[in-house]
Amino acid sequence: MLLLNLRQQVIDGSQWIARAASNVSMDYFDIRSSFISHSRDEHKDYQILEKNYINCGGKKEDLYSGEKNIGSEALSAYMFHKASQPNPFDLLGGMFIIEGLGNRLAGKWGRAIQHELDLKDDQVSFFIYHETSDSNDNHFERFEKALNSELLTEEMAKRVSKTAKVVAKLYQMQLAEIGNY
Repeated sequence: MLLLNLRQQVIDGSQWIARAASNVSMDYFDIRSSFISHSRDEHKDYQILEKNYINCGGKKEDLYSGEKNIGSEALSAYMFHKASQPNPFDLLGGMFIIEGLGNRLAGKWGRAIQHELDLKDDQVSFFIYHETSDSNDNHFERFEKALNSELLTEEMAKRVSKTAKVVAKLYQMQLAEIGNY
């Protein structure tokens, strides 16, 4: 159920990052390129999740007929709304929350779930993968490059922080609403 409910958010992630990139002006070409690279890195992650779901006994057809839970609907709508704004750099706050969860918690969650439910590696590899993929140098180097650029004014820092807070609440809601469609 967890994997099924996370699937759409994982698919949407690369899409809203790509949309954000398309709304970054050419004045910030390097940051636009970073968003595009990040979207490329993320766009196949759902395939690992789907394999884990099937290896846990889930049905492939359920993956394609499922719908977002109400928390996922809210998170997705917010992210696409933000990504559709001109120069949506405040999304760096949301990316920090999501990537930070992957880097700091996904592996721990995966191992805990694996231990508690006596699962095999190919049933939790999505979580374990994100522990390392979200912490590699290229992933966070892009964040640092954007945050260390001239775009991070005091006003932008406030927007980045607020977006991070909203995304954290919506992510929490997505998990709290597992199975609530």
